[in-house]
Amino acid sequence: MFGIPAVLLLLVLFVIWKTFIIVPHQHAFIKERLGNYSATLGSGFHFLIPIVDRVAYRHTLKEESIDVPPQICITKDNVQVEVDGILYIKVVDPKLASYGISDYRFASIQLAQTNMRSEIGKLDLDHTLMERETINDNIIRALDLASDPWGVKVTRYEIKNIMPPKTVLATMEKQMTAERDKRAEIFHSEGERSATINRSEGDKVESINVSEGEKMRRINEAEGRARQIELVAEATAESIRLVAAAIARPGGDDAMKLRIAEEFIREFGDVVETSKTQVIPLGPAVIQSFFQGVSGITEAMKTDSGQFPRPPKTPKQ
Repeated sequence: MFGIPAVLLLLVLFVIWKTFIIVPHQHAFIKERLGNYSATLGSGFHFLIPIVDRVAYRHTLKEESIDVPPQICITKDNVQVEVDGILYIKVVDPKLASYGISDYRFASIQLAQTNMRSEIGKLDLDHTLMERETINDNIIRALDLASDPWGVKVTRYEIKNIMPPKTVLATMEKQMTAERDKRAEIFHSEGERSATINRSEGDKVESINVSEGEKMRRINEAEGRARQIELVAEATAESIRLVAAAIARPGGDDAMKLRIAEEFIREFGDVVETSKTQVIPLGPAVIQSFFQGVSGITEAMKTDSGQFPRPPKTPKQ
């Protein structure tokens, strides 16, 4: 059995344990005196009256993360989805968190699930998957308003998973495959369209260039032929002018007659040699009339020899 000193020692230790208390940093303790709220103890060393005072509640002032269990929600288009999330809360008033509600953690989870079912029911499946941020913001506003009397601040809410049924997942997979095939066909057709337009533009430019080249070739050929005709005409006019000037000189008329007679006799001889028919020789009268005609031509040329002006020379291109 313990002796009196041992009992006294245990009694002193019990009194010290009930009298002095240390509150950690970022924590708050609720002190009750004879069952009534007395004070909120912050971090540090505090003194309690034994048997009269006691620590009724202990709260952490740090932000807490609470898992919201999965639950079945029904969307606007009557599709069942399983949704879970995570809730971030923080105690801002330890007194209200102690006396405003019995268990603020459990209450926050239940309220988050209730609002989640309500928000999911407002949207169809496609919008449910796309508008997570909107759903999170709406739930935070509803929880923050409801938890204000509890002395709790809801800082964030995040949806972790939205799981549709397997049949819906299979349908969505087929839909995504069809959508990808559609986009691929559109991109392919757009590429072919662009290629066709580019080829047609290239053919158009090529045709224009070919036609322009053909046009320039024909213009150059026409200019060349015109220049050739012009040079031939100039040469012919110059030769006629020189012949007329030669005839107008003394003795030119006789020389021309002699030249014409030589040409006549030579050509006449060629005709006689190549002809198979009999040729009747020309009489003196015919020859005399021929030379009279030649004399008329020469007289006309001598008369008009001063009327053959030199053609103007065109500048070379």
